Amino acid sequence: MPNKCKYMENWCAALDKNEQYQKFKVYRDKVLALGNDSLEKTIAIAVSLCLVCAVLVSFAAVALKPLQVGNKAADMKKNILDVAGLLEDGADINAAFSEKIESKIVDLETGDYVDSVNAEEYDQRKAAKDPAQSILIPKDKDIAHIRVKAKYAKVFLVKEGGAIKSIILPINGYGLWSTLYGFLSLEADGQTVQSINFYDQAETPGLGGEVVNPVWRALWKGKKVYAETDQPSLEKGLITEADIGEPALSLIKGTVDTSKAGSQYQVDGLAGATLTSTGVTNLVRYWTSNEGFASYLKKVRTVKGVKS
Repeated sequence: MPNKCKYMENWCAALDKNEQYQKFKVYRDKVLALGNDSLEKTIAIAVSLCLVCAVLVSFAAVALKPLQVGNKAADMKKNILDVAGLLEDGADINAAFSEKIESKIVDLETGDYVDSVNAEEYDQRKAAKDPAQSILIPKDKDIAHIRVKAKYAKVFLVKEGGAIKSIILPINGYGLWSTLYGFLSLEADGQTVQSINFYDQAETPGLGGEVVNPVWRALWKGKKVYAETDQPSLEKGLITEADIGEPALSLIKGTVDTSKAGSQYQVDGLAGATLTSTGVTNLVRYWTSNEGFASYLKKVRTVKGVKS
């Protein structure tokens, strides 16, 4: 405490010797001596208040940035644990993530892991905005309407006993009003869906915004991504036909009839939100196609009857 007081005394002494500060004190005293109806006094006080508020806001932004970054990272880990079915109430998010999830970087073109990039520090969304780290998507292939994609993607592996239990893929694409960002969780076969989760979207609440509804999300469990036989255009579907080995998973208009062939590739569409449903179909099909993670998933897929 004595050291702090001495520091303040030295700082005040140095300030008193400053020529500009002395001019400020003279002007301050002059303004304060003016009447309350003086225009100069009103403007001077208003400007002073603005400067003080600007300094406080800037200080708060800088001081709170580490906390904001930490909260954002924790929220992302929470969403990954959620889509993996590993989120537990009251659990330590960081500890659970470190214990159960492994982050890996994948080259989308080759499907190989990239060990030269730090998976913990890599930000795929930022990389997609960097021309040096991204690729322009040809219009005829950009069914997700995202225009560019990062060359590398971060995937998350859930391991049990040293073996891969599930694979979590980052996905994004345009809906009706916004770009939806989320995760698609697949079983180790790279074919069977465990869950889907969107952590960032601005679709219409009650309509397209139902993409975050746990009841609707539960409909995805057990669905198949790739056609195991040639699939014709699906009845009431929102996609065209799919050849064997191609992405076939689609949202449909209405409710899936599980008694019909091909229902394993269908998910109930969002009521009153056809464009958002189409957007979700397109983004899932894009990221599971050769433009996305197909090359990677071919290396891990083990389901019989699916091209590899």
